Amino acid sequence: MKATGIVRRIDDLGRVVIPKEIRRTMRIREGDPLEIYTAADGEVIFKKYSPMGDFAEFTAQYAEVLNKATGMPVFISDRDRIVAYSGSGKRDFSDRRISKALETLMEERGSFVASQRDRDTLLPVEGREEKACIAYPVVAGGDVSGAVVALFNQKGDYPAEPDVRLLQVAADFLAKQTED
Repeated sequence: MKATGIVRRIDDLGRVVIPKEIRRTMRIREGDPLEIYTAADGEVIFKKYSPMGDFAEFTAQYAEVLNKATGMPVFISDRDRIVAYSGSGKRDFSDRRISKALETLMEERGSFVASQRDRDTLLPVEGREEKACIAYPVVAGGDVSGAVVALFNQKGDYPAEPDVRLLQVAADFLAKQTED
């Protein structure tokens, strides 16, 4: 754990303000759920809650199935990080932060499908140059909880309609799972 040197007082309603710099660095937005942990030594720890993180083993298996079905590297993310990845270079993608571009796409509840006619590109992973060819947000109960993303394979093949539909169904299925 890293000390910040910031001290805050609890107000008369039991609230404490998380400083803006910490909220921005940790990508904590208004309305984000936080889990509260306590330790025997008196520590109180706030951790961003990720419904997708609850399904880590399941999402890993799902990403693997999608990878085999489409022939493209596939990852599933929560709102901040990759929670499951299948494809070459797994070590390079595990637990990486998603890009601002993917975050914006999710917040707007938009989707992305690359086509040869467009010059639009989506770099979905912070600090990586791999381009997305398909991206769908996971929207459960009106809230975005993550995304399902396929990257271009090594040949650079554009996605076929069945691949697009498969990722869309995957995002819808994961949304249903996080609602229950």
